[in-house]
Amino acid sequence: MSMPKGFKSKTGYATASATYNGMGYREIAEEMTKQGFKMNHSTARNVFLSSMKKIAKEVCIVHGEEISSHDMYRIVADPRFQSGICEILSEM
Repeated sequence: MSMPKGFKSKTGYATASATYNGMGYREIAEEMTKQGFKMNHSTARNVFLSSMKKIAKEVCIVHGEEISSHDMYRIVADPRFQSGICEILSEM
C-alpha cells in the first residue's frame, strides 16, 4: 500500500528564490540553523505560511469577507497570492 499524498496545490508551489532573489525553504532553514535556531525546511515553510495567514486574515477583514480555515490555507499556499504579496512588498 502506498503512502497517502499530502496537500497538492492546483496552481503549483511558490518560491521567491528565482523571481525575487529570495531563498527557498531549505536555504532559510540552513540560515536559521547557522544563527542558532534549529529549523528544518518544513518548519521554515510552516512559519512562512503562518505569516501569510496573518496577512490574508487582515485582507479579508478589510474587505469584509469571512473565510474558512481550509480556504485560508488554500489561499496562502497559492503561489499567485504569495507572488502578489512579494510584489507589494518590493514596491514599498
